[in-house]
Amino acid sequence: MSVINQLEAAFNAFANFMWSTPLVVLLVGGGIGLMLYSRFRPYYHLGHSLALLRGCYNDEHDPGHVSHAQALSTALSGTLGLGNVAGVAIAISAGGPGAVFWMWVTAIIGVTTKFYTASLAVMYRGRDSSGVLRGGPMYVIREGLGKCWYPLAVLFAVAGVLGTLPLFQTNQLVSLLREVVAIPIGLATESQHMTFDITAGVVLAILALLVVLGRIERIGKLTVRLVPSMLLLYIGMTLIVLIRYWRDIPEVFMLIVNDAFNGASVAGGALGTVIMIGVRRGAFSNEAGIGTESMAHGEAKTGEPIREGVVAMTGPIIDTLIVCSCTAFMILLTGVWQTGGDMEGVALTAAALEKVFPHSGIYLLLLMVALLSFSTIVTFWFYGSKCVGFLLGADKARYYTPLYLLMIVVGAVTTLELVNGLLIGMYAMMAIPTMVSTFLLAPRVNEAAHHYFRKMDSLAQ
Repeated sequence: MSVINQLEAAFNAFANFMWSTPLVVLLVGGGIGLMLYSRFRPYYHLGHSLALLRGCYNDEHDPGHVSHAQALSTALSGTLGLGNVAGVAIAISAGGPGAVFWMWVTAIIGVTTKFYTASLAVMYRGRDSSGVLRGGPMYVIREGLGKCWYPLAVLFAVAGVLGTLPLFQTNQLVSLLREVVAIPIGLATESQHMTFDITAGVVLAILALLVVLGRIERIGKLTVRLVPSMLLLYIGMTLIVLIRYWRDIPEVFMLIVNDAFNGASVAGGALGTVIMIGVRRGAFSNEAGIGTESMAHGEAKTGEPIREGVVAMTGPIIDTLIVCSCTAFMILLTGVWQTGGDMEGVALTAAALEKVFPHSGIYLLLLMVALLSFSTIVTFWFYGSKCVGFLLGADKARYYTPLYLLMIVVGAVTTLELVNGLLIGMYAMMAIPTMVSTFLLAPRVNEAAHHYFRKMDSLAQ
C-alpha cells in the first residue's frame, strides 16, 4: 500500500471514529439536556426572532459588525451547502426514508443548542490582538472559563482552520460545471480537463477575493442577498414537485414516519442504523453544537446576547426542517430512491429534478449548487481567518488569505479521497470544546434569558 493510500485510510478512519456514537450522543444527548434545562423556553419565543430579523430592535450604536439578518445569513451560508442537496440523498440511500424523520428530530433539538451557543458567542465576546471585538467558541472559552481552559480554545481554533478549508466545495462545484457545461460544449473531455479545472478554480478564487477583501461586512451584505435567493429558488422547485405529486404526499409522509420506527427500508430492518444515519446527517447538516456558526453570530450588532440566540435558533428550522425536507420530498415523491439503481448523493437529487424538469432540471441544480458552494467558500474564509487570528494574532491572519485562495484552486484539480476524511474529522472535533463550554456556561445563559424575556413580556403588555 502506498503512502497516499495509507494516509487516505488513516484520515477516513479518523473521520469515522470522530462521527461515531460518542459524538452523536454529545451533540444530540447534550441538546436534549439543554432543552430540558431551558424548560423549552426558547421555543415560546420563535416569533420574536422574526421581529429581530426585520430590524425592529437594531441599534447602530450597539457593539458588533453586522445586523441580525446578516449574521444569520452568514451562518446559514456556511450550513446551507451540498449536505442539503447530496447529504439528504445519501441518508435516504443508506438509511431509507425513516432517516429523514430522525433528521427532523435532530433539527428540533438543535434549536435549543443554537440558542445557547449563539447567546454565549455574544455574551463572551473578546478582543483579538488588534483590539477588534470578536465572537466564537474560542473567545467564549477564553473569556468565560478562564486561562485553565485555554487549551480547549486552541483545540477549537486548530480544528477550525483545517475543517473550513474550501477543498470539498470547490471540487464538487467544478466537477458539476465540467460535466454539465464544459464537456457538452467541447471545453473539456472526460480524459482531458485539467486546463478547464484550473481555469475554473482561478476564477472562483478571484471572485472569492473580491468578497473577502470587504471582510465580514461585505460577506454579510452578500449572504443576506444570496441566502434568501437560494431558499426561494429551492422552495419554488419543491412546490412544483409537490403540486405534481400532491396525491402521494400523505403516503410519503407516513412512509417517513413508519420507516423511522421499523427500519424496513434498511437491509435486515436495522432500526438503530436508521436512527444513527438520520441523527448523524442532521447534526452534520445544521451544525448545531459544532461552533462554526457561533463565529458569525458573534459578529452581530447587539448589546443583548439573548437576542442573537433567538435569531440563531431559526437556523436548524431553515436548514434542516425546510431545505433538507425539500430534497427529501423531491427524492421520495418522484420515486428515484427506488429506481435510481446505484445512484446516490447529488446524482440522486439530479435524477429527481430531471424527472420533473426534463430539460432544465440539471441546470437548476447547477445554479443551486453554485450558489451554495460560493456562499460557503466565502463564509469558510471568515471562519478560518478568525481561527488563525486567534492562534497567531490578528496581524498574521492576512497571510491566511492567499493560502486559502490557493486551496480553492487546489480543490478544483485534486480528488478529495485523501483529504475529505481529515476535513470531516476536524469538523467533528470542533464540537468537543463547543459543547463542553456550553454545558459549563449554560446557567449564565438561563439567567440572562430570564431577565431578557421578562423585560420583553413587560414591554408587550
